[in-house]
Amino acid sequence: MIYADHAATTKMSGTAVREMLYYMEEVWGNPSSLYGTGQKAAEALWSARERIAACLHAKAGEIYFTSGGSEADNQAILSAAGKGKREGRKHIVSTAFEHHAVLHTLRKLEREGFEVELLDVHENGLIYAEQVEEAIREDTCLVTVMYANNEIGTVMPVAEIGAVCRKKNVPFHTDAVQAAGYLPLDVRSQNIDLLSLSAHKFYGPKGIGILYARTGVPLTNLIEGGAQERGKRAGTENVPAIMGMAAALEEACANRRKNTDKLLKLRKMLIDGLSEIPHSALNGDAECRLPGNVSFCFEGIEGESLLLLLDDLGICASSGSACTSGSLDPSHVLLAIGRPHEVAHGSLRLSLGADNTEEEVGRILETVPQIVKRLRNMSPLWQDKQRGKKEFLL
Repeated sequence: MIYADHAATTKMSGTAVREMLYYMEEVWGNPSSLYGTGQKAAEALWSARERIAACLHAKAGEIYFTSGGSEADNQAILSAAGKGKREGRKHIVSTAFEHHAVLHTLRKLEREGFEVELLDVHENGLIYAEQVEEAIREDTCLVTVMYANNEIGTVMPVAEIGAVCRKKNVPFHTDAVQAAGYLPLDVRSQNIDLLSLSAHKFYGPKGIGILYARTGVPLTNLIEGGAQERGKRAGTENVPAIMGMAAALEEACANRRKNTDKLLKLRKMLIDGLSEIPHSALNGDAECRLPGNVSFCFEGIEGESLLLLLDDLGICASSGSACTSGSLDPSHVLLAIGRPHEVAHGSLRLSLGADNTEEEVGRILETVPQIVKRLRNMSPLWQDKQRGKKEFLL
């Protein structure tokens, strides 16, 4: 099997597994208990905060544990919105191609009377600091812009956006779920007030994540019932998962440069090879993107058919399309960068990881063109395009 869907999830690293097993077997107490077994678990939790904070250039007291990136996004956005509402500021700036954990939370706030301004995304899949600065108003209570897009992999200038927000005294949140292990994480130099991470994107366990909240940024509770997480998230902490996440993040950050160098070579191989397929197009900027992300549209095919045929041949990938309520909807990300509906349906996302090899990339480049050709030969629409009855879009 060739696994090329690391943007969806990653296999846990051996380091994270070993860390979790130790805390399952040896440090199994409740961190809220006062006796020794519980206090040993509490000490482990604080050490995890310190380790994670060091990776982010933050303070240990600014790290909160959540169930994943979606919860962290929700808490960050709703907290900033709650503060804004108390101050009479109900304008939020974001982008049209955020993860649904952000977009759906913003829709909820719109129903509650907030004004949400979604910035247009350029054709290269980027948002610029100048756009953010122009959008900020006196009543803006939050700017939330993702660090790297989860689908097309383009990387936003978060440091510049953060600097604009700091100058304007507006809280800045970034969904950095796709960034950990691939991009620098420095909440101080990047002027980040709130940041979300999810462990299973950087070779850690599922069901555990991080919310960084800068000192002085108030948080609104999503879960009530206990004093855990300094009173900001009730529920007994999952110590083994937290420790596995800390170990995985340390390892991912330590290996970032080495893995990036390797992935950039593999990415170039993929982009060069897939670009040779007629009527295809790379989605997003060719350089300003995650080192392992390659997203393409192929005119005249359906992405789901491509994925199923790839799976039959042992290649795991994903598409920009999603099946929603029984009907095929094109990706909101691809529509945001200007892809026509017809073209957006025929997308493929390949996201590589540390264990992928040149041989695997070679196999992908042998297989994808064959499947694209096969699917096009089966398509009446493609035949009409070849006969000149319909125009090519790519």
